Formats: sequence, structure tokens, C-alpha cells
Amino acid sequence: MAEVLEVKKIGDSLGVIITQRVAEKLRVQEGDKLYLLEITHGAVLTPYDPDLAEALDHTEETIRAYRDDLRELAK
Repeated sequence: MAEVLEVKKIGDSLGVIITQRVAEKLRVQEGDKLYLLEITHGAVLTPYDPDLAEALDHTEETIRAYRDDLRELAK
């Protein structure tokens, strides 16, 4: 089911107010950041940071590649 959000003027900007139900579903609180990802037929609002996810993927690859060396350094 789609949640309807109304666009409102907030100062010199436009914004949307999300309901508590949506905030709980997204697991966000006041001060958290949301990301607007453009997709083929519109956009998705998400707390998921694609740049951070990519950085974490690269970190995991590096850890796997240097696992033995990192274990030696940890001793």
C-alpha cells in the first residue's frame, strides 16, 4: 500500500512530513538522514546510504584479501 505524503512549504523550501508509522517502518528518528534514490519510474526514499554500503563492500574485500596479514598484525 502506498503512503501519501503532502508537500508543504517550510520556510523557503518544500518538505514532507512523514507519519510516525512511516518513521517506525523506516527506523528513523529526528535528525536522521534519508536518501532519495532515483529509479527508472520515479524515486525511493530510504535511510540506506548507497555510498556507505559501497565503502563497506570495499572494506570487506580488503579484509578478505589481507586476512592472514591482519591476523599477524593483531598479535
